[in-house]
Amino acid sequence: MITYELMVLLRIMPKSELVSTLKRTAETLFDKGGIIRKLENLGTRDMPYKTSVHGMVYNRASYFLFEFNAPPLAIRDLLDEYGRDIDIIRRRIYKKIVPEHQECTLHEELQPAPYRKNVQELVEQARKLDKPKFNYNTGLDYYPFQK
Repeated sequence: MITYELMVLLRIMPKSELVSTLKRTAETLFDKGGIIRKLENLGTRDMPYKTSVHGMVYNRASYFLFEFNAPPLAIRDLLDEYGRDIDIIRRRIYKKIVPEHQECTLHEELQPAPYRKNVQELVEQARKLDKPKFNYNTGLDYYPFQK
């Protein structure tokens, strides 16, 4: 299954209601076949701009980040169900991008730029873009007509 991140902005509420809302959000994920890998509380803060949802205007929210695995077909259903929840101000699901592991050694970095492998690859790419020189089919290595 693919790893996703669910960013949820919840309205400001007492801790007991907040816990029940998070449980309800997690149970919805489980019902759709998802597995929660991590839940992170990012705190309560001001929103970048006012948001009007379910007839109320909000300018502060509690931010939570769920990292989960789920089948791709369940994502649309999750967004639809979270959109109907009155405690959720905003919700976004992103596909998590795993950064590539790049090996870097000190020996390579200390070499002068022309000797580094990645610089040599860039030079080769630039040479492929050079225009080919025009061949006049005269056998000479210069243009004889002074043009």
